[in-house]
Amino acid sequence: QVHLVESGGGLVQPEGSLRLSCAASGSFFSLGAMGWYRQAPSKQRELVATITTGTSTNYADSVKGRFTISRDNAKNTVYLQMDSLKPEDTAVYYCNAEVKIQQGDMIHELDYWGQGTQVTVSS
Repeated sequence: QVHLVESGGGLVQPEGSLRLSCAASGSFFSLGAMGWYRQAPSKQRELVATITTGTSTNYADSVKGRFTISRDNAKNTVYLQMDSLKPEDTAVYYCNAEVKIQQGDMIHELDYWGQGTQVTVSS
Protein backbone atom coordinates (compact mmCIF):
# COMPACT_ATOMS: atom_id res chain seq x y z
CA GLN A 1 0.00 0.00 0.00
CA VAL A 2 1.28 3.45 -0.96
CA HIS A 3 0.15 6.71 0.60
CA LEU A 4 0.74 10.29 -0.43
CA VAL A 5 0.19 12.70 2.43
CA GLU A 6 -0.01 16.43 1.73
CA SER A 7 0.46 19.24 4.23
CA GLY A 8 0.96 22.98 4.27
CA GLY A 9 -2.32 24.32 2.95
CA GLY A 10 -4.28 27.07 4.63
CA LEU A 11 -5.57 30.62 4.41
CA VAL A 12 -3.21 33.32 3.17
CA GLN A 13 -3.63 36.93 2.06
CA PRO A 14 -2.99 37.96 -1.54
CA GLU A 15 0.73 38.33 -2.31
CA GLY A 16 1.48 35.94 0.54
CA SER A 17 3.33 32.61 0.42
CA LEU A 18 2.69 28.99 1.31
CA ARG A 19 4.76 25.85 1.01
CA LEU A 20 3.06 22.54 0.33
CA SER A 21 4.69 19.20 1.08
CA CYS A 22 3.77 15.71 -0.06
CA ALA A 23 5.44 12.66 1.42
CA ALA A 24 5.15 9.19 -0.09
CA SER A 25 5.12 6.26 2.29
CA GLY A 26 4.52 2.53 2.08
CA SER A 27 6.07 -0.29 0.16
CA PHE A 28 7.30 0.59 -3.31
CA PHE A 29 10.28 0.01 -5.60
CA SER A 30 10.86 3.63 -6.59
CA LEU A 31 9.18 6.95 -7.35
CA GLY A 32 9.05 8.43 -10.80
CA ALA A 33 7.77 11.85 -11.77
CA MET A 34 5.83 13.77 -9.12
CA GLY A 35 3.58 16.74 -9.42
CA TRP A 36 0.92 19.04 -8.10
CA TYR A 37 -2.54 19.58 -9.52
CA ARG A 38 -5.38 21.76 -8.32
CA GLN A 39 -9.13 21.91 -8.57
CA ALA A 40 -11.17 25.00 -7.92
CA PRO A 41 -14.93 24.85 -7.27
CA SER A 42 -16.89 24.05 -10.42
CA LYS A 43 -13.69 23.64 -12.44
CA GLN A 44 -11.76 20.68 -13.74
CA ARG A 45 -8.56 19.51 -12.09
CA GLU A 46 -5.57 21.16 -13.74
CA LEU A 47 -1.84 20.68 -13.74
CA VAL A 48 0.17 23.11 -11.64
CA ALA A 49 3.71 21.74 -11.83
CA THR A 50 5.61 18.50 -12.34
CA ILE A 51 9.14 17.35 -11.64
CA THR A 52 10.95 14.31 -13.00
CA THR A 53 13.42 12.12 -11.16
CA GLY A 54 16.11 14.08 -12.95
CA THR A 55 14.56 17.29 -11.54
CA SER A 56 13.35 18.64 -14.86
CA THR A 57 10.34 20.82 -14.15
CA ASN A 58 7.21 21.92 -15.96
CA TYR A 59 4.78 24.64 -14.90
CA ALA A 60 1.35 25.86 -15.90
CA ASP A 61 1.60 29.28 -17.52
CA SER A 62 -0.55 30.76 -14.76
CA VAL A 63 2.02 29.96 -12.05
CA LYS A 64 5.32 30.42 -13.88
CA GLY A 65 7.61 32.76 -12.00
CA ARG A 66 5.55 32.48 -8.81
CA PHE A 67 5.59 28.77 -7.90
CA THR A 68 8.60 26.47 -7.54
CA ILE A 69 8.43 22.69 -7.42
CA SER A 70 11.25 20.64 -5.88
CA ARG A 71 11.82 17.18 -4.47
CA ASP A 72 13.93 15.43 -1.87
CA ASN A 73 14.42 11.88 -3.09
CA ALA A 74 15.94 10.77 0.20
CA LYS A 75 12.71 11.75 1.94
CA ASN A 76 10.38 10.67 -0.89
CA THR A 77 8.90 14.13 -0.71
CA VAL A 78 7.86 16.75 -3.23
CA TYR A 79 7.37 20.42 -2.37
CA LEU A 80 5.54 23.33 -3.92
CA GLN A 81 6.69 26.80 -2.88
CA MET A 82 3.95 29.26 -3.75
CA ASP A 83 4.78 32.96 -3.72
CA SER A 84 2.84 36.05 -4.77
CA LEU A 85 -0.39 34.15 -4.31
CA LYS A 86 -3.53 35.44 -5.99
CA PRO A 87 -7.20 34.83 -5.18
CA GLU A 88 -7.45 32.77 -8.37
CA ASP A 89 -4.95 30.31 -6.88
CA THR A 90 -7.65 29.26 -4.41
CA ALA A 91 -8.26 25.54 -4.88
CA VAL A 92 -7.73 22.10 -3.44
CA TYR A 93 -4.17 21.08 -4.29
CA TYR A 94 -3.45 17.43 -5.00
CA CYS A 95 -0.13 15.63 -5.05
CA ASN A 96 0.48 13.03 -7.74
CA ALA A 97 3.25 10.46 -8.11
CA GLU A 98 4.23 7.74 -10.52
CA VAL A 99 5.06 4.81 -8.26
CA LYS A 100 6.91 1.67 -9.33
CA ILE A 101 5.87 -1.42 -7.41
CA GLN A 102 7.62 -4.77 -7.65
CA GLN A 103 5.46 -7.85 -7.74
CA GLY A 104 7.59 -10.96 -8.16
CA ASP A 105 9.79 -10.42 -11.20
CA MET A 106 7.57 -7.67 -12.57
CA ILE A 107 7.78 -3.91 -12.02
CA HIS A 108 4.44 -2.13 -12.35
CA GLU A 109 4.07 1.64 -12.63
CA LEU A 110 0.96 3.02 -10.99
CA ASP A 111 -0.43 6.50 -10.54
CA TYR A 112 -1.19 7.66 -7.00
CA TRP A 113 -2.97 10.73 -5.65
CA GLY A 114 -2.99 12.40 -2.28
CA GLN A 115 -6.16 13.37 -0.46
CA GLY A 116 -5.78 17.07 -1.26
CA THR A 117 -5.08 20.15 0.80
CA GLN A 118 -7.10 23.36 0.67
CA VAL A 119 -5.38 26.61 -0.27
CA THR A 120 -7.44 29.77 0.13
CA VAL A 121 -6.12 33.16 -0.92
CA SER A 122 -8.27 35.94 0.46
CA SER A 123 -8.03 39.23 2.29
